[in-house]
Amino acid sequence: MSGHSKWSTIKRKKGAADAKRGAVFTRLTRELVMAAREGGGDPESNFRLRLAVDKARAENMPKENIERAIRRGTGEDKEGAAFEQIVYEGYAPHGIAVMVETVTENRNRTVAELRHALTHAGGSMGELGSVGWQFHRLAYFSFPASAMNYDKALELGIEAGAEDVIEDNGTVEITGPVEAFKSIADRLHAAGVQTEEAGLRMLPKQEIELGPEETLQVMKAIETIEELDDVQGVYTNLKVSDEALAALDTA
Repeated sequence: MSGHSKWSTIKRKKGAADAKRGAVFTRLTRELVMAAREGGGDPESNFRLRLAVDKARAENMPKENIERAIRRGTGEDKEGAAFEQIVYEGYAPHGIAVMVETVTENRNRTVAELRHALTHAGGSMGELGSVGWQFHRLAYFSFPASAMNYDKALELGIEAGAEDVIEDNGTVEITGPVEAFKSIADRLHAAGVQTEEAGLRMLPKQEIELGPEETLQVMKAIETIEELDDVQGVYTNLKVSDEALAALDTA
């Protein structure tokens, strides 16, 4: 499993990721709005929206909140400012490349908060294209092995056009080309699998490994960025060693 996924697992265990329910609902609302805007308000025909709705229900988001967010995305509800998706590029400490996906109604605020977070951590903002060439997009899904064992997940992945299926520490990850996202999502949904993470994400073409102390500095910087309200996803080319993970787990 990738270092980012392992770090996410550690945060879930420690209860550090999205600790405030308000922050959870803010991110879910924005995902619902953008999904509905992109593919319409019917979860049965819009797989991105279906995944967002499933995730919102898993977090006990009220039904009326979900429906309001969908109406806002389709344009039926005109309340509130319009959201837009923006990807920023930059560097974390020690020259680690960072791609930050955001959904915001105020790009000036977003870029100011992100620049402050990176600079404070010893990194910097980058120009468009400065680090993007180091990543490629792929479809990504993760879920507990208790929801579907590895053998069944492997069979499902092969049938759906996935490139890789792995299991580590009780979590199954399926990755594949962007065009296979809907096929994989449909099969997981039909099998009743509730994913912990599902979407298109950035995968580094080559990873950089640092020492445990430097890795901890980078991951703390990433965690700070992830806590910003407008941030939906953070991707880096950092390779997290088992030694560094041990240090992270006790940090």
